[in-house]
Amino acid sequence: MFSSRDAFESDFCPVRDELLGEMYRANESGLPRLVESVSPDVRARLALFCYRRSHLHSLAVVIARSCSERDLIENGGRVGSTLYALSREGSAKSSPSLSGGRKPITLSTKPLSVLAPLDDEIDDEISEAVPA
Repeated sequence: MFSSRDAFESDFCPVRDELLGEMYRANESGLPRLVESVSPDVRARLALFCYRRSHLHSLAVVIARSCSERDLIENGGRVGSTLYALSREGSAKSSPSLSGGRKPITLSTKPLSVLAPLDDEIDDEISEAVPA
């Protein structure tokens, strides 16, 4: 079993960058198919790799959901155990979106403030004072 420190020090992505990118961009229905294409031990290492990166945290939980507790603990020790529990906790609730559960951004359609009309008298005084 690896210690968390060993895993962090020898941290590398266990799958091709292209496959990781496909998983990151996959929708919720396509992701399970991509995850299942990876062997169970590599899948556990991938879940732990993603878990150590905040922007891939939700992807790690989804991947860990397809891993056995034994694989996650063998590859990640206490972190693997925590990730396993987190992935099972998430399945009891509605499945989290891959965007990290953030609400979509909405933009205002109304003006933020009403601007007062400009005072042109100051500009007129300055232009009269400057010879042309």
